[in-house]
Amino acid sequence: MTRPRARLLTLGAVLTVDGRMAAIVRRAGTEQRPIVRLEGVSDRFGAEELRGLELTVDSRDAPALAEGEWWAHELEGCAVCDGEQLLGTVIRLIELPSCEALEVRPTQGGEPVLVPLVKDAVRTVDPAAQRIEVNLEFLNLAPPRVQSRERGDRRGQGCA
Repeated sequence: MTRPRARLLTLGAVLTVDGRMAAIVRRAGTEQRPIVRLEGVSDRFGAEELRGLELTVDSRDAPALAEGEWWAHELEGCAVCDGEQLLGTVIRLIELPSCEALEVRPTQGGEPVLVPLVKDAVRTVDPAAQRIEVNLEFLNLAPPRVQSRERGDRRGQGCA
């Protein structure tokens, strides 16, 4: 899950907080620090009771995404591959100061690997197929090349 998205906090949007649904009846603040007033919360005491609780928007009510954009939950569980070489599975999407990155649990075990969501590192993203194609060489994660006597190809663990 990533940080809150201000574009989801529009006037009239219906949120779920602590198991209850409430509409946004007032929106102020900035894109970086939005301030919202929820229906049924009329004073500071009521607002303080909600401090620290997660606000969610039903994905059906979220604005359409542009080409090349995905929700974090769509990427979680995707296989991360370079051709037939399987790197691992996406644990979560995280935000770094310079870009978003995929936290990947390596198939071979060990510490999670961060894959920045930048053009040079990520070739394709297909959430419907649960597959993200990356460039392991760019990420400096490519296994040593094994030369076949018949042809010079790489062989690794399969990535369906």
